[in-house]
Amino acid sequence: MNKAFRQGQILRLIRKKPILTQEDLAHELKVSQGIDTTQVTLSRDVRELGLLKTPEGYRQVEAASPAPDVETIAAELLQDVRVAQNLIVLRTSPGNANALAVALDQADWPEIVGTIAGDDTVLIVTPDTGTAENLRKKLLGFI
Repeated sequence: MNKAFRQGQILRLIRKKPILTQEDLAHELKVSQGIDTTQVTLSRDVRELGLLKTPEGYRQVEAASPAPDVETIAAELLQDVRVAQNLIVLRTSPGNANALAVALDQADWPEIVGTIAGDDTVLIVTPDTGTAENLRKKLLGFI
């Protein structure tokens, strides 16, 4: 299991439900993803991810200057939105697809399963065709 995947799963877990201790975190990683990890590794992950322990559980500390949101980036960069079944293809000017994909990933919208970015194209995977069409309309509303 690589570090990036493990850390991604940690972030997913703490966003989904309260995780109060590293022991709880280790248990959830094992049960939900089959990831065995040590307390030392979890401590390092918590530090590297910038997680804070709060009364509600671990939370990721936001950066001092947050990145622009999806609405701002889409209004600036998005040129076309097309649906192909449960997939959405977004077109930007050359060199800008990654910025849009990052904004979509950080928005953590439940209708997005994942994104893949090229130079001027972002592929969004949604759970089904209905969700893809609704997301298309939402994205077109930004431009």
